[in-house]
This record gives sequence, C-alpha cells and structure tokens, in this order.
Amino acid sequence: FTWKDFQARNNNELVAVLGNFVNRALVLTHKYFDGTVPACGALTDYDRETLRELSGAKEALENNIENYRFREALKEAMNIARLGNKYLADTEPWKLIKTDPERVKTILNIALQITANLSIAIEPFMPFSAKKIVGMLQAGPFGWEKLGSTDLLAAGHRIGEAVLLFEKIEDDVIQRQLDKLAATKAANASAEAAQHVEDQKETTTFDDFQKMDIRVSTILAAEKVAKTKKLLKLTVDTGIDKREIVSGIAEYYTPEELVGKQVLVLVNLEPRELKGILSRGMILMAQDASGKLRLLQPDNQTNPGATVG
Repeated sequence: FTWKDFQARNNNELVAVLGNFVNRALVLTHKYFDGTVPACGALTDYDRETLRELSGAKEALENNIENYRFREALKEAMNIARLGNKYLADTEPWKLIKTDPERVKTILNIALQITANLSIAIEPFMPFSAKKIVGMLQAGPFGWEKLGSTDLLAAGHRIGEAVLLFEKIEDDVIQRQLDKLAATKAANASAEAAQHVEDQKETTTFDDFQKMDIRVSTILAAEKVAKTKKLLKLTVDTGIDKREIVSGIAEYYTPEELVGKQVLVLVNLEPRELKGILSRGMILMAQDASGKLRLLQPDNQTNPGATVG
C-alpha cells in the first residue's frame, strides 16, 4: 500500500469511472425526463451488444469470487462502469436530445439499468457505495440473482437526486498523510535506536584512559584478505610509522573508498596475527542501530599522528 497509489485509484477509478458514470446517468435523466425512468424503445445492434456484455458480468464475477480471485472480480465489477461510460460516450444523448428524443429515452433507460446492475456488482466490495446507489435510484436492493438483468427499473419509476459517490483526493491531503508516515517512521527509528544503545560500561580511571594511544592516521592502501568475507588489510600512516592493520569492515566499505580517508587508530594495542598478517593496532568504529559499522574521523584533514586525548 502507498498513499500515492491510493490517491490514483480513488481519483482515476472510483471518481472518474464509477462515480462519473452513475452521476451522468442520473443527472441526464433528471435533466431530460424530470427524474423519471424513460421507456426503452427499439434497440440498435450497439444496444444489444452492450446488453449482452452486461448479462455476462454475473458469470465472470461469480467464477472469480468462488475461486478467491477477488482482485479480478473487482475488475469485472468496475468493467460494468466502464461499459456504461463507453455507452454514453458513444451514443452521445446530449447531442441527440434535440433531434431524436425517443432515441435518448432508450439510451438513458439502458444507462439506468447498467447503474442498477452496478449496485449489485460492487456490493461485495463496496457495500456502503452500493447502498448509496440504491438510495439514489429509490429502488431495490436487488438480489445477487438479478445481476445481468436489463429490466431492474420499470419505465415511469422516479429516481432520486444524484449525489457524489466519491470525492477527489487532492495532493495536499496525501502530503499530510505522507508527512505523518515519515514522522512515524522517524519516531520508530529513534525508539529502535534507543533500544540498541548499550549500557554504560564500568567506570574507568583517567590513568587507564591515558594508557591508550589513539592517533589520527591516514589509510594509504586497502585490500581484501584472501579467503575471507569480512577482513580487509589496511596500510596506514600513523605519523609514527607505516603499519598494517587487519579490520573486519569489508561488509561495510570497499577497499577503493577507504584509501585516503583519515581514521582514528589505537596504535598501542598488542599486535595480533590474523590470517598470517601481523595486525598492529585497531581502527576505531561506531556501530549504529542497524548494526552497521561506521568510521570515526576528524571533521577536518589533519596531520597523521595527531593524538586523541
């Protein structure tokens, strides 16, 4: 789920397809026939083709619902609204009303039958919207077995006023939700980070701290240690000398991005042999809430050998 997708689905489908068709069918009926369902006259081939598509909707919907294909079933229900929109766009009753009002009666009768069918088709997915359509038609509710019928509304039946089924969601509404989501994520990240902060270690003395010789050093070369995934061999300039340090940071840094960086090194750590390499010192790192190791560096370039204390 994303808020942008929700906005697009609401505006491009619920508003522009479903809501638009229902609104047009009812508004045109009120405008031309005072809100009374007009009688259906002679059918054209296009009328029959449209009604055949409508009558086939029930089987397609049932097949998908019974096989738990609810997304496909919803598409079939929305296709009824698309069918209605296409029918009105192709027949253009707003143009014919001046020259052939009898033909417009048939067009709007069919449009209203499609509308009534929509109230049945969308009921499993949008029961409240289906109820609103039934309320506007002032008929029904219609049982599922009536889906596909072309005589749900009798000629002469008076329908209610059209009301908007759905409202367009503007960008500022979505942005508020995105900001709210970002704030929640930030709060969760802070809470998670707090949970990962280790407790303070036992108190040490200033004299013990003074025993540690920490110096700014420059990484001169870096390469992966053969047959390992985590180890890098670093050649560093400590200001005292140039030495090799083996560090388990290969998961977080590539050799190429380390060369030239200044780091903090504990230079008087007891040497230790790792994978046949004598490691003389330790690169100081910080571990963040995600477990990633990050280099500790001076905020500005300084001379190798500068002491930390």
